[in-house]
Amino acid sequence: MDSRGLEVFICAVRKGSLSAAARHLKLTAMSATRRLATLEEELGVRLLHRTSRSLALTPEGEAFLPFASEMLDTQEAALATLSPTEGGATGLLRVTATATLGRKRIMPIVNELLEENPRLRIDLDLNDAMVDIVASGVDLAIRIAPLKDSGLIARRLADNPKLIYAAPAYLERHGAPRTIEDLANHECLTFTNFTHWQFVVDGKERSVPVSGRFSSSSVDGFLSACVSGFGLAQLSAWDAEDEVANGRLVPVPIEDASPRDLAIWAVFPSRRQVLPKLRVFLERFQKSLA
Repeated sequence: MDSRGLEVFICAVRKGSLSAAARHLKLTAMSATRRLATLEEELGVRLLHRTSRSLALTPEGEAFLPFASEMLDTQEAALATLSPTEGGATGLLRVTATATLGRKRIMPIVNELLEENPRLRIDLDLNDAMVDIVASGVDLAIRIAPLKDSGLIARRLADNPKLIYAAPAYLERHGAPRTIEDLANHECLTFTNFTHWQFVVDGKERSVPVSGRFSSSSVDGFLSACVSGFGLAQLSAWDAEDEVANGRLVPVPIEDASPRDLAIWAVFPSRRQVLPKLRVFLERFQKSLA
């Protein structure tokens, strides 16, 4: 199967149009159209519904997309075994992570990776939603949550201790909670539609109802609100590291209870090989968490 047609198909899906795919791949629009048509003819199915203004996957195209991505990755891995290692990782690495984790822990290593690997490109999607990495063609997701989809491969990278934090100004006005029962009398900043915080009490998990006048779909949202003195926030230690260092936030310990910790995981589609671009990224990222 011609990899050039696969590249056009995958790029068209990700860019939203054949013309955008052609520009990205440095092809003429006619050449991109021909390569896609050749691929569809070889497969005997139509992969994309396309008009002058829109593009959408057919059911067959949606089913074929993850296999097309894997075929290209397999080709890339095969070529990497034949190429000198001095050139470093190559190709486009697509990574998704939560906004705060990406900003505070991934962006600081991106420049080093690109400088050390001249043929490497990185596309970082900062998204607090749970991205379908197979359907979207993402190579790697960095997540802080239990893995539910057994069809994916996960690697535990580091512990992720959590604490409750508050701005000194908030504590001056409202005092500090001492027990989990005291949280009912405080402004608790949470994710949108979250109504409970998870704790470990006497070795067992306990779900504690909390409420507040502000919530956010992103950690960045309620982290900023916490710094501004709007309430308490349950955050990963690295979330609040800079703010604690400069005195804008302080940890608030709770008697006989601690927030439930979640690990940081690397999640990637089930594939037979770990590409060099994935390996160098994970090695550098894991070192940054130490």
